[in-house]
Amino acid sequence: MRPLPFDKAKLDEIAAKWPTPFHIYDARAIRENAKRLKKAFSWNKGFREYFAVKATPNPHLMKLLKEFGFGSDCSSMAELELAERVGNTGDLIMFTSNDTPAEEFRRAWDLGAVINLDDTTHWDFLYEAIPSFAAKVREETDRRIFCCRYNPGPLKGGNAIIGKPEEAKYGFTREQAVECYAKMKEAGVTRFGLHTMVASNELDPEYIIDTARMLFSLAASIHDATGVDFEFVNIGGGIGIPYKPGQKAMDFQYLSDGIRRAYAEDVEKAGMKGLKLYMECGRCITGPYGYLVSRVRHIKNTYRLYAGLDACMSNLMRPGMYGAYHEIVVPGKENSATTSVYDVTGSLCENNDKFAVQRLLPVLERGDYVVICDAGAHGHSMGFQYNGKLRSAELLLEEDGSVREIRRAETLDDYFATLDFTGI
Repeated sequence: MRPLPFDKAKLDEIAAKWPTPFHIYDARAIRENAKRLKKAFSWNKGFREYFAVKATPNPHLMKLLKEFGFGSDCSSMAELELAERVGNTGDLIMFTSNDTPAEEFRRAWDLGAVINLDDTTHWDFLYEAIPSFAAKVREETDRRIFCCRYNPGPLKGGNAIIGKPEEAKYGFTREQAVECYAKMKEAGVTRFGLHTMVASNELDPEYIIDTARMLFSLAASIHDATGVDFEFVNIGGGIGIPYKPGQKAMDFQYLSDGIRRAYAEDVEKAGMKGLKLYMECGRCITGPYGYLVSRVRHIKNTYRLYAGLDACMSNLMRPGMYGAYHEIVVPGKENSATTSVYDVTGSLCENNDKFAVQRLLPVLERGDYVVICDAGAHGHSMGFQYNGKLRSAELLLEEDGSVREIRRAETLDDYFATLDFTGI
């Protein structure tokens, strides 16, 4: 079984204060991982990682990552507010959204964020959304950065999770991007970026390297067509993590070396030597270092053997929604033989509320801890309240071994707070 940053005795101590289920994150491991990424890309003097807030939208984790100069990749009003509250404003925010309401564009503008447009019509929409937009662009041209999200369509194969780019709702065609950059330049914009996001949970570094090469080449061709000089290319996120046994984590140094070769061949030779490299990873930053901790509530033996937990799909929906694999560890039974096959389930009134199907585990008993690994991204953040389920607490395991609450568990009062019982 995979080693954990805590043992059963530590969990007994934690659970005495914060009942299961809860999510807990390993601060030391997240910091070490952030250092690895930053060091690997230190050859690019302008390199910046914009942490994808959607992965784990907790200000304590965002603040931790800010220690390493990480910005915030935001796609909604709430994420913009989170970024501001941890001290990320201006070009430390990459605002990448779609079907965006006017008030969110206004908020991103007020925060000085890099505005990454998703569609050719959105440039014109900014004139409606932001009062005196045309005048403001010319007055503030030295500090306003605009970007277009490129969708390569059939020119670039997608992967299993994100699907085919030509079927995705995101981004510009090449022709639309050229037209929009020309419009922006004519309007007085002088600072430009280029962005794409074509993969999710990708473990092949060559795919990411090829994506970088694609953007470097596109930046050069758009420059030739429009005269636009790019400050940065944002190659997106999409770096995966090894959820399944036998899979290997992406080697940041190998990835960096490959992108550096592409940079030398496609950027420096094209005369774009100062081009900054940006990324917007989420999953690979915090994913492996978060855990959903639960307890066995019931053991049921019918046509199959079921281990029912006090957690459910509302705590971690990836297995039920995608059939995703998450490794399971049973603290205190790490050295026990795995002799029983279980469906590991929650209490939601949905048959797909399963964390694992036919999983070989040690013999489980009521009260046993069950730790579901790799829940540090797209775990708590994808929670919901169907069936009246309340979202669990988030805890941070500090480097000195102490634990603190970084989000309290919801209560019934929280659940009922938005309901209006007038006249009932």
